[in-house]
Amino acid sequence: MTRILAQYVSPATAALGLIEMILSFLIIEAFVYITMDPTGHAAALFPLDADIAALGVVFAVVTAGIATTAGLYNPNVCLERRRLVSSALVAGIVAFPVLLLMSGSFQIGLTGRVALWLGVALLVWQAGIMLTHLAFSALLRRKGMVRRVMILGAEPQVSRLADVLRSPRSRLFEPVIGTTAALLSPEYLRQRRIWGIVVASPSEADTSSAALLDSKFRGTRVLSATAFCEQHLGRIDLDHVDEQWLLCADGFAQGKLFNWLKRGLDIAVSLSLLVLTLPVMLLVVLLIKLESPGPVLYRQQRLGLDGHPLTLLKFRSMTVDAEAGGNPRWAQHRDPRITRIGRFIRPLRIDELPQLLNVLAGEMSMVGPRPERPHFVKQLSQVIPLYRHRTHVKPGLTGWAQVNYPYGASVEDAREKLAYDLYYIKNRGVLLDLLILFATVRVILSREGAR
Repeated sequence: MTRILAQYVSPATAALGLIEMILSFLIIEAFVYITMDPTGHAAALFPLDADIAALGVVFAVVTAGIATTAGLYNPNVCLERRRLVSSALVAGIVAFPVLLLMSGSFQIGLTGRVALWLGVALLVWQAGIMLTHLAFSALLRRKGMVRRVMILGAEPQVSRLADVLRSPRSRLFEPVIGTTAALLSPEYLRQRRIWGIVVASPSEADTSSAALLDSKFRGTRVLSATAFCEQHLGRIDLDHVDEQWLLCADGFAQGKLFNWLKRGLDIAVSLSLLVLTLPVMLLVVLLIKLESPGPVLYRQQRLGLDGHPLTLLKFRSMTVDAEAGGNPRWAQHRDPRITRIGRFIRPLRIDELPQLLNVLAGEMSMVGPRPERPHFVKQLSQVIPLYRHRTHVKPGLTGWAQVNYPYGASVEDAREKLAYDLYYIKNRGVLLDLLILFATVRVILSREGAR
């Protein structure tokens, strides 16, 4: 597992990215020469001194970067066609204006003809990317790239990790419950095609250290559950971490440069979205007023940075008496409290748009752990160790947990989301923020996990 810009990248994903970068270069080169007119110009779009090879390199690098941030190299996205199509659509939409603006570097005028040419080129690129991704997903489905992982340890850690690997969110690994005796037999590991051994409890590592070392020296990967979950699943293993681990672990950096970049990104993205979605928000305001009496905006107390309270803004999507008696309740599937307009705006996350004002005010960030209500924070902190530490970073409008785990309405769901929130806090950076923002667009388009 290689780490690039603070993110772990599997060799299979890196190989797919490299293949598609080469494919992108070949597509644009072929498209330029196919569309050349008799005088040798690409439909008279390029000047005589245009460097076609350099254009191909720029196209390949830009599209690869955008495809990465759009989540196209997430193996789980490859396995679900709807997610694959939505991610490819997002990548194409974002790449179009970026490449159009960059065409000025090649002295190409920003004309309607150029825009049409580039749009068609991107459609061809998307078709090529879809074909390679479908081939990649076919390998995954036939278990050509599935890795068998032997899990050692005691209950309930073994069962919990095995359940995570069997879930739809983890398609590259197949759990095998192992025994210490099996480690003494290289033939057993080879016959069972064991990719690696994950030690799910410290006591097992103590009692089996000799056998584990022998297996490691023979070339078998041996990982702690903590390292495996972080590097390969994008989450922190809550069964094996405590405050002492957090104290000694790397990451959790909060340099001034990152804070300035993050704040600049928050302001730029929130302002752009406010302008772009203003017509939609005005329409939602009108529909809410027409459907039912009551305020348009719903104000709710949440806990922000370091546990300080903030007033979260949302478009009202439930009836006015949704929490009669003052008892906080999680939203349920097909919740009867949701209004008709609420059933439309909640899956598309339109009800969250007023929180762009919270971002502009500096109370929230575009990306971070979702702010929770004081009642639930108090309740969950008593039963989930480390839960209170998620408030040590500024809360976000979207987050790593939101793009990796469906909507949760239970203590166990809150625990699962904390595993992703802690991963984000430990590994956060501008690249990860961009990945989450693009993934959020995919989640909205595919309506994943909304209630």
